[in-house]
Amino acid sequence: MSNSRKWGNVSSKKPSKGKVVQIYESFFKGEDPSVGNEHFWHEFFLLKPSVSKLESELAKLNGEQLTQLKDNLNLICVQCIDILEDSSQIRIAVALQTLCTILKAITRKAASESNLDIVNILVGHDSSKKYIPLLFERCSSILSSNPNSEIKNLALRLILALATGSENLSQNTILEYSMNYTSQVLFEALVYILQDPDTRLALGQFVIQLLTLFVNFSKYEGTNPFVVQLSILDIELALIGYSQVITNHLADFCWQYTTQNADTHAGGWFSSLTNMVGSMFVSDEGSCRNQQLKNHNAILLALYEAVHLNRNFITNLVQTQADTSSPPSPTATLDNIRASAESNQAPSQIHLMANPASQPTSLLATFIEYCSIVTQDTKPDTLFNNGKLCLLILTCISEDQYANSLMHDPNLVYKVQLHRSPMRHRKIPSDPSLPAQPLACAMLDFVVEFITSHKMKRFPMELYLLSIGIAQRLVCYQKRCRVRLSYQWPELWKSLIALLRFLLSHEGTLAKKMNIFQLALQVVNIFNLFITYGDTFLPSPTSYDELYYEMIRMHQVFNNLHAMALRYSSIEGEFKEWAQKLANSLVNVRAITSHFVPKINTWLTDQGLSTPSEDQILEVVRCNYDSLMLKLQDNLDHYERYSESPHHESFFYTMVQTVISDINQNIDFTPEESVQKVFQDFASVS
Repeated sequence: MSNSRKWGNVSSKKPSKGKVVQIYESFFKGEDPSVGNEHFWHEFFLLKPSVSKLESELAKLNGEQLTQLKDNLNLICVQCIDILEDSSQIRIAVALQTLCTILKAITRKAASESNLDIVNILVGHDSSKKYIPLLFERCSSILSSNPNSEIKNLALRLILALATGSENLSQNTILEYSMNYTSQVLFEALVYILQDPDTRLALGQFVIQLLTLFVNFSKYEGTNPFVVQLSILDIELALIGYSQVITNHLADFCWQYTTQNADTHAGGWFSSLTNMVGSMFVSDEGSCRNQQLKNHNAILLALYEAVHLNRNFITNLVQTQADTSSPPSPTATLDNIRASAESNQAPSQIHLMANPASQPTSLLATFIEYCSIVTQDTKPDTLFNNGKLCLLILTCISEDQYANSLMHDPNLVYKVQLHRSPMRHRKIPSDPSLPAQPLACAMLDFVVEFITSHKMKRFPMELYLLSIGIAQRLVCYQKRCRVRLSYQWPELWKSLIALLRFLLSHEGTLAKKMNIFQLALQVVNIFNLFITYGDTFLPSPTSYDELYYEMIRMHQVFNNLHAMALRYSSIEGEFKEWAQKLANSLVNVRAITSHFVPKINTWLTDQGLSTPSEDQILEVVRCNYDSLMLKLQDNLDHYERYSESPHHESFFYTMVQTVISDINQNIDFTPEESVQKVFQDFASVS
């Protein structure tokens, strides 16, 4: 009797399951049931795997026992790799799932037993240079040429399992083989997925996660081929697909947030925000942990890498997103992914149906809205890191010349919904009228909101430096290119002065902990840009008058700031040099206030007034410009350009670790329904 007849029909569940379990048990006893049977492996890979049994058998073994069974495990894994070129989709599916199950079981064991050699147990050291690259090559071939979406799904999950096998990405020895031997073919396969609308719909999230991990592998230790390839990628369809994956994940989150808060009035904002955002962002020490926001870390890192590395990607930031095959939300499980694909309704389509008044959007417009939500609470470390990454992305965008030209283009306008933190002194409109405006305006609005809503005792200095730096970069671009942006500039000036007033009020506490002089200097330099060059880029002479009005109105803040700077610059201390720079930077501001305040007081006396109107003050200002003497200050439009290394290396190391942890916690690497679908397809054809 042939082995195939003895093992029964492959579509019969119970006999197959029983046989495959027996085979597993034989291997784990140290036996080799394939000896003397040349058709064993071809027949074995037609049996439905029992993932639970295989996992339980591996879980029973400690590191020493796994090492003793190395030869049998090597045999199974090598046969799995070899069969990936088979013509049978069933054999390929079974091999992928079997290999992934073994891999994840071994990596979980290695997490607790650091001396466990994963590569040696999988394929053996002597064969590793052959079989690990061969595994990547064959998985890449599946992604590029296999027509079965379930097979591609399994292959991507296997590669993801290989990439997340170690908590420390740079110590993942398996990835070294890909970097050294198969980076080109693997990168091309992933890019191919992004170009195809159908596969991108179901698998785009995995591709983005993989590219993020590969790009961050040992990126500071030497040349990373994935960094090079991503930086020169110029395939338009791939870049569009990349941006659409990110856009729709972020848009889905924004829509969920907006929907939940749609009927919430000012009185209920605090409770609503606590329930929605707080539950998403709780730290590891919190009483509950919702992964929805943390699952976006890989997406945000992918956006960061594209903006930071690839100049060709910049155009996609402002392109209107109208793809009907957009990928689903990162909160969706594989079931959600498959359900969306089968119903031909991506979350973006559901969004549009539920909200027919939705306006066309772009990646950058969506991202700015996303930032306005996730930066509302930055106290826990998890939330702080998420907010910092958002601000770093905006920093990279705001100092890119081409990105600025697009953001300031008056013909490229979007309605961007900014979500504002609940605060006691203001009421948030329940149905704000959103103007269509250049994206530079939306970015400045976000900066103003951040400055306004984060003046707290636990002062997020690093985030403030980044946010003020974003505004500074935008203003520098406008000065250099003489771009007259139609914007409500007094809102920015008022928020900056309010920040200075906060620093002065809390000087005693903050100055002991952090360099408040650096932040104050950054703010004053923005004012100096407007004072010295504002007539060349402000939208109208009236705007320039309004600048002077705000400085004169709040002249006491600048006087107190100068007094504080002089006080700290006259004593030895950690921030003496910064205090001296701050004092020197205030020369023109003080010249303006000391020139106009006496003239205004004189005019008030002559007119017999005590409470003049804004128009009256502005008229006095206009009449006394000619007698004002200002000092020309150099390099006002210069700033330290963003550099990831060495300033932010440890931050990105932490973020990548978080991504790996989140992937391992939330992704089913061995989805039995995918293999079941392949078997069903085979049965229906038969």
